[in-house]
Amino acid sequence: MENLRFDVIVVGGGHAGTEAAAVAARMGANTALVTHRRDTIGAMSCNPAIGGLGKGHLVREIDALDGIMGRAADLGGIQFRMLNRKKGPAVWGPRTQADRKLYRQAVQTMLSDVPNLTIIEGGVRRFIRNDTEINGVILEDERQLTARAVVLTSGTFLRGLIHIGDRKIPAGRVGEAPALGLSEDLEALGLTLGRLKTGTPARLDGRTIHWTNLEMQDADSDPIPFSFMTDRVTTPQISCGITRTVAATHNIIRDNIHRSALYSGQIEGVGPRYCPSIEDKINRFGERDGHQIFLEPEGLDDHTIYPNGISTSLPEEVQEAFIRSIPGLEDVAILQPGYAIEYDFVDPQQLDLTLAVKGTKGLYLAGQINGTTGYEEAGAQGLVAGINAALFAAGSSGQSFSRTNSYIGVMIDDLTSRGVAEPYRMFTSRAEYRLSLRADNADMRLTPLGMQLGCVSNQRAIKFADYETARTGLNKTLAELTASPTEMANAGLHINQDGRQRSAGEILAYPEIQWADLCRVWPSLRDVDQSLARQVAIDALYSTYIARQANDVASVRSEEARAIPQDFAYNDLAGLSNELKQKLSRLRPQNIAQAARIEGMTPAAVALLIAHLRRAGDLKQAC
Repeated sequence: MENLRFDVIVVGGGHAGTEAAAVAARMGANTALVTHRRDTIGAMSCNPAIGGLGKGHLVREIDALDGIMGRAADLGGIQFRMLNRKKGPAVWGPRTQADRKLYRQAVQTMLSDVPNLTIIEGGVRRFIRNDTEINGVILEDERQLTARAVVLTSGTFLRGLIHIGDRKIPAGRVGEAPALGLSEDLEALGLTLGRLKTGTPARLDGRTIHWTNLEMQDADSDPIPFSFMTDRVTTPQISCGITRTVAATHNIIRDNIHRSALYSGQIEGVGPRYCPSIEDKINRFGERDGHQIFLEPEGLDDHTIYPNGISTSLPEEVQEAFIRSIPGLEDVAILQPGYAIEYDFVDPQQLDLTLAVKGTKGLYLAGQINGTTGYEEAGAQGLVAGINAALFAAGSSGQSFSRTNSYIGVMIDDLTSRGVAEPYRMFTSRAEYRLSLRADNADMRLTPLGMQLGCVSNQRAIKFADYETARTGLNKTLAELTASPTEMANAGLHINQDGRQRSAGEILAYPEIQWADLCRVWPSLRDVDQSLARQVAIDALYSTYIARQANDVASVRSEEARAIPQDFAYNDLAGLSNELKQKLSRLRPQNIAQAARIEGMTPAAVALLIAHLRRAGDLKQAC
């Protein structure tokens, strides 16, 4: 029997798995990526798009730590758009429609260039474990792979079941078998599992759509790349079509809603509230006269269209009827029916902030297995799990992320402290400090940390250092350039006429002032690189607000530094309710900040916990 030894084994070749495997290998761990089929690594199993509101921030943070998603999106993106441009940069949402083939090829090419990484085809049947320690995996063909750490990124494959009307098809996704043994192994470790569901719409033949009858949406004329390493987007850009459901569509769905797997009682899993099926939309928002649908090409040389907005689990003949009632789709050919898929997930409150399973050494979970939905959320978790698996394999302490320094930290803290009642999706509104956690400054926030961890390439480190030198120099120049209110008024800039000289940096902080305005006062600034100028202008715009927020951030960080011993005896703490004692004993928060976010924790309960720790001398400062 073949027995191969690695430092880290990553199970699953989706977005979480590819990021986990790539970062562990970059950090020097001898890494194996186990997947059913090598040619499906990096496949976009649902919507062929990367980024969006909140999600785009995660992609930029993945890239700042030298992950692969941003670079792959830049190579495969065929319709770049910056969402929320009418609002402030803090809530801008970088997004691109992607060519499925180009994106998958980019991911596979980048993985092939990563040293220390071995790709193994096969399905994982069981864990190899010794009491509460994971030592590797056993494949379906009985091969054994051993390692110090295992990262499980099973996506929708754990007991995956596809639903189309009353048809049930065991599958992790269309055409691929589910994983059936690992759920039992996870339960044997004492983990609580639940069921979630997600869905996807039918795929349409673009050659049979009446495009001339539809509104079209163009890509941005000035596409902004996801990756710090991408100088400009060179992939051709396309337009998407826009249509809407109509009364006839709604009537067909209402008449057949009892035949939907979601409404017939066949599905026990909970679906994503923020990405509902078309059945949900009609049932919950029946008063609307229509729901918008984006017709998104799946590739430059692919006639397949993804109709974003009509995810469904209705029978195939009902899907055909309601889709052909939609303007522009009257004669459309359906290439693949939509479907719902339900799968097992692990309650993420059973993980710590490094995404390690509490009480089980060497096991990390990332992606949809933790109750999230979306490529971006999965990729970010995979990155964190891969970093920590590599650190664990090397005998080093784990690395967690804070709500104060990243959307990654917000997401993982939400998952581990609050759990999920439905598939978790990232939004900018989840971040308390979103003015400082912007998509544009992800590199400044996280690349230095990545350099310390050893997960950033020399090429990126050098480019980042050069960029920071240029940014520092430009800020120094702006601080030295000054003008009076009169001089500014002569250039068309109307500042308070108080006679006070102001620096160019101060003037740039005014919301109504643009870089072009400064150039009228100081023509030499016209020679500054536009991307650098844009970054410095955004920094200046938010500088006052971030300074005001600094005390709040410092307070949260001090609470995060107050570690709670994992063997703390909550049941012996007089003054806490029995309900809180039970929750704290079960969830085992790692620090005071995390304890404070547990549902039901009052300020008085937090103060009591801090006071007891101080008296006992157990209050520890986190590294």
